[in-house]
Amino acid sequence: MKVYNTLTRKKEEFIPLEEGKVKMYICGPTVYNFIHIGNARPVIVFDTVRRYFLYKGYDVNFVSNFTDIDDKIINEANRQGVTSCEISNRYIEEYKTDTKNLNVMEATTHPLATQEIGGMLEMIETLIEKGYAYEKNGTVYFRTKNFKEYGKLSHKKLEDLQSGGRSLLVSGVDEKEESVDFVLWKPKKEGEPAWDSPWGSGRPGWHIECSAMAKRYLGEQIDIHAGGEDLVFPHHENEIAQSEAANEKEFARYWLHNAFLNIDNKKMSKSDGNFFTVREIGEKYDLQVFRFLILSAHYRSPLNFSEDLIESAKTSLNRILNAVDNLKFLRDNVKVVELVTDEREILEKARTFVANFERAMEDDFNTADAISALFELTTYANTVTNEKTSKECLEQLIGIYVTLTDILGIIVDREADDLEAEVEALIQERGEARKAKNFARADQIRDELLAKGIVLEDTREGVKWKKI
Repeated sequence: MKVYNTLTRKKEEFIPLEEGKVKMYICGPTVYNFIHIGNARPVIVFDTVRRYFLYKGYDVNFVSNFTDIDDKIINEANRQGVTSCEISNRYIEEYKTDTKNLNVMEATTHPLATQEIGGMLEMIETLIEKGYAYEKNGTVYFRTKNFKEYGKLSHKKLEDLQSGGRSLLVSGVDEKEESVDFVLWKPKKEGEPAWDSPWGSGRPGWHIECSAMAKRYLGEQIDIHAGGEDLVFPHHENEIAQSEAANEKEFARYWLHNAFLNIDNKKMSKSDGNFFTVREIGEKYDLQVFRFLILSAHYRSPLNFSEDLIESAKTSLNRILNAVDNLKFLRDNVKVVELVTDEREILEKARTFVANFERAMEDDFNTADAISALFELTTYANTVTNEKTSKECLEQLIGIYVTLTDILGIIVDREADDLEAEVEALIQERGEARKAKNFARADQIRDELLAKGIVLEDTREGVKWKKI
């Protein structure tokens, strides 16, 4: 498997730190508003990367944080007259709603910055002890010149950054030793949340948050760190400096970054009136279509969003969905059950499209070419199947579709998805009935599900179900 490493600017063979395991850290949202469709691109892209690793049999530890303390959160809280905690908690839940609707898997861990202050303080103290950080009047700065490899990710030279003056400052504070030094800890301001520290009451800088959370949940070294290309500098550059200075180890082996999403060939901007949240797009389009559009381009290529392109994506996705529905219709009205001889050749040919799909994904997660392989499969399946095709052949073809589209996070087995939602709703109603001591209704629900071929099992971990 080849991945493009921003650090080396070339494709490299993916070799995990530990065989069979992948440790991934993805910079999550600053939760002060609904996520916009530009925010959604890395969420979808790296969810798909994770899904492919799972498909290949890797054990994936996928960590994506919530930045729940930040100037933007504080400003929004002040504007609404509520606490910053209320704002961040509200938009964490809104984020989870949006990502669920995008069929994004929950992270292995979703750490909150405000719950990881201890790890940040510990790392800052280590950096001070090693001469990589210094304190001035309650503010702690990272001493950038002492980290000799600063700029290796963004391929910027420290002397150029220093000569750039204030236009390239990470934080515009006059007390710094050098213009490129950045904040690790800032003193408390009136009306802001704050935590005790050896340097006085205050709160962490943005960059130290991710370094500390990655270390706690993934260790001192990780396989993949990923995010949007806008994070390369200064955020990811500063993460490298902090983590490698503190831990004296390479922080991340591979750095993956997705390109921007533009709107009608323009940068998305509220002032230009071309700013859309995921929630707004979801009101007009099935978010499966939006996900399909995002994956229709290679993640490192700029992607344009427009009405015409999303309508085109809708048509393309429907072509695949209709092919699967046609296979299901044939299966449900089949006359021949067992596989016949010439159908083995059909399935063997179908597996060549699986190989094409995998070849695309192995080449730096080229979802655009992977989707092309799905279209090839669709054309072939539409051509070779009819009312004489055996049930087993149809089942295997449907299985191929379900497996490949699941890697992309696209749901083609809509019946199963609807059934799961119905069963879970009835299980919840049954639980509420039992709490209310309405055992007659609880038993009735169990019988209803049994009639549908669903058996319930009450366990210590909760109610489990299976189809018989």
